[in-house]
Amino acid sequence: MTTLDNWQKSSFSGSGDGNNCLELAATPTTLHLRESDTPATVLTTTPAAVAHLLAGIRVDTPS
Repeated sequence: MTTLDNWQKSSFSGSGDGNNCLELAATPTTLHLRESDTPATVLTTTPAAVAHLLAGIRVDTPS
């Protein structure tokens, strides 16, 4: 497995180490998601799958 060293978190999470948040790392073909408080557990998916999920959320969300 490729070592991921470019984990990023949302700017909404704050800058302190105690802030638990979702972190994201990307390779050319995959996206990797993890909780900052359990970094050993990583969910791996594709950009297309995430785009499909977000499109579905936008369609189903009432305005």
